Amino acid sequence: MLHSAYGLATAAAAIDAQLFDDDHENVLVPVNTARVPETSTGIDAQPGLASLRGRFSRSESLDELLSPRHPSSWKPDAVDLPVLRRLLTSAWRLDDDLELCVQSPQVAPAKTLLALFPDARITIIGDGLMTYSPIRVDLGRTVVERVGRVVYADVVPGVAPLVFTEVGAERVPVPAVVFRDALAETVVADPALDELADGTRTVLVLGQYLAALDLVEPAEEIAMQQEMIDRAVASDPARIVFKPHPSAPPAVTSALRQRARRHGVTFAEYRGPTPAELVAERLDAAVVVAGFSTALPTVRTLYDRSIASAGLDTVLARLSPYENSNRVPATIVDALTRDDSGYRDPARLQLLVDAVGYAMQPRIAAHLRPRAERLLTELDAAERDRYFVAERLIDLDLPGAPREKLLRRALRSQGGVGRIEEARLTVAGARRRAARAWKAVTGR
Repeated sequence: MLHSAYGLATAAAAIDAQLFDDDHENVLVPVNTARVPETSTGIDAQPGLASLRGRFSRSESLDELLSPRHPSSWKPDAVDLPVLRRLLTSAWRLDDDLELCVQSPQVAPAKTLLALFPDARITIIGDGLMTYSPIRVDLGRTVVERVGRVVYADVVPGVAPLVFTEVGAERVPVPAVVFRDALAETVVADPALDELADGTRTVLVLGQYLAALDLVEPAEEIAMQQEMIDRAVASDPARIVFKPHPSAPPAVTSALRQRARRHGVTFAEYRGPTPAELVAERLDAAVVVAGFSTALPTVRTLYDRSIASAGLDTVLARLSPYENSNRVPATIVDALTRDDSGYRDPARLQLLVDAVGYAMQPRIAAHLRPRAERLLTELDAAERDRYFVAERLIDLDLPGAPREKLLRRALRSQGGVGRIEEARLTVAGARRRAARAWKAVTGR
């Protein structure tokens, strides 16, 4: 069950790399999880994905079975699961030896599918940098203990995803060269891109619509993307090509065009359907600049392109709550693109990812606490504050935590109650014990 082109490419490349048993039939269940599916094209219908869909024996549509219900709202009551299991087993011609391969297991419809087939083995299909975060919800032992593997595109070589490490799920990287070949099959005729692919020395700038995530104000968004233009100009391009986020307002492009003109650099906008990774390759981009797009480590690893980012100090400071699922992707891209980064060594980057992952999900990722303590002991204050917030360090009693203020220490929870309340309860208990003792002595 897959919902994104990236996930489909990962699964197809895994089949090519013989990471799945050839003796079993591979059935694709594509789902369209867009907020308004009627206004978007799912992976079952995108022309550029036809060859990837051809890796599978057949395709079965969950969307048609559920229509008009949205797949993300498919959350049946437990009492209905046996009936639905029989329905899908019959409709999709399934046998008892079943392996479920899903993206985003923490939400419907994947979460529901895992509950429907309680005896099936589970494999997680990676979906970019989100896979490097720990799972953000407790799925229960009946699910997590069946997760045997995490199959992911190896776009950050030497760094392993954290999802389901707590149950010892095997990390299975799809080789970068195989994943690159799968992505290459998704190329479709694109006259607008062909026109830009004229050999001009180009820097590609990728827009992200962070204002829609309430991370920044619209004016800050424009300022951050203007900084991307400045980073692009530093690479001495003859032209900057900007690929905006599909939902970004036209004002962003206008502001960036003016910024490039001020630098005396030609500016072009590309709004075609080709994925950013393939745009970078087709344009032979010297550098790719973005916020924390998954495309950055992908083009770096698959196509040996230089990458740069802008505004990540602001993003890391604004992400809320701390366990926001964008935190690990932002951390990885920041560590890979900072001029003064101390995380170019994969082992060091893994330590950072492990520490941030523990701070995000200290209960689920409790096994990573020693790694977090090790890193935090080594970091100076500025580096620590970039990736960790003081309140989190205090709450988890981690190295580098600032000394608590008296009032906060008094109010901080200890075993479920604040210290002031704990003291009040202690005094009240002492009074009750004293009263009982007095009654025993006086005989009252």
